[in-house]
Amino acid sequence: MERFIGLDVHAASTTCAVIDARGKRVRVDVVETNGQALIEFLKLQPGTLRLCLEEGTQAMWLAEILTPHVAQLAVVHVSQSRGPKDDERDALALAEQMRNGKLETTVYKHVGPFGALRNLVKTHAMVVRDVVRTQNRIRALFRSRGVPVVGKAVYGTKEREAWVAKLPANAQGAGRLLYAQYDAVNEVREEAEKKMVEESHRHPITRVLETCPGVGPIRAAQIVSVVVTPDRFRKRQQFWSYCGLGLVMRSSSDWVKSEKGSWERATVNKTRGLNFNHNHLLKQVFKGAATTIVTQLSEHPLHADYQRMLDGGTKPNLAKVTLARKVASIVLAMWKHQEVYDTVKHNKPSS
Repeated sequence: MERFIGLDVHAASTTCAVIDARGKRVRVDVVETNGQALIEFLKLQPGTLRLCLEEGTQAMWLAEILTPHVAQLAVVHVSQSRGPKDDERDALALAEQMRNGKLETTVYKHVGPFGALRNLVKTHAMVVRDVVRTQNRIRALFRSRGVPVVGKAVYGTKEREAWVAKLPANAQGAGRLLYAQYDAVNEVREEAEKKMVEESHRHPITRVLETCPGVGPIRAAQIVSVVVTPDRFRKRQQFWSYCGLGLVMRSSSDWVKSEKGSWERATVNKTRGLNFNHNHLLKQVFKGAATTIVTQLSEHPLHADYQRMLDGGTKPNLAKVTLARKVASIVLAMWKHQEVYDTVKHNKPSS
């Protein structure tokens, strides 16, 4: 006997909808969003339990505490509802989708031994965004007063008073406050980076991945915290798609009517681009690694491979994407074989 359960989770309450294998509605209950209360609810349900909930703030926590109490747990992306909507309908829809096997995009929630690292990576990313936001505010203040700002010298401490002096008297106080905010947030960023790298080095695989060109300690920590295990991907093409580096062809109005009255596929121009559904952090990591190789590692064989693509007529942006795909393939192979980067082995020219 199987029971399919959909959870519509909110901060205070969770609507739990249960249906059986034939799709018959068994019960709908409202339970407090409390770990013990939800576990007790599951224990009262007979049979094999299959649970589904939407991705959200509490999804990781619920996946961790509820997985031991069900035969299957799936977390799905939130879909846009175009019809009547309420908590009960949403919970029943999730249960029905799981029963029919129509869950479109599930979210990988297993963290393995990298739970602490994942939290530190997320915190580091938030603090970096705060630093960038403060930098933009400083630049905006100077630009609003007609003071040109070029480069990063405006953020330094040596000539800070000289920069503040360029502002009119009524804006200098605001400038000093923004500089104080920048110093405080930048100090937190350095501490967050230090703790993240320290935690990542508790796992030997991060030191292995750091040897890949363009990766380094920070990007290695980010990769490991998101991917968790390379066994999720059987082929590199699957990994490319997960990282937003998978090539897709897009076309529209593909069919035309022939003189005989039958429909024939028209010759249309297809647009080639990257897949939309992907992990944004990994795409940022691998494109950043490619940028590092292009701008800083001019003597490396991977840079020579990039240069060969340019000499062959490939546009720089497409050549950089190809280089990012190659770095992603190298990282996946290094992780699967637990081996450090080998220039000879991993330097096959891109096609």
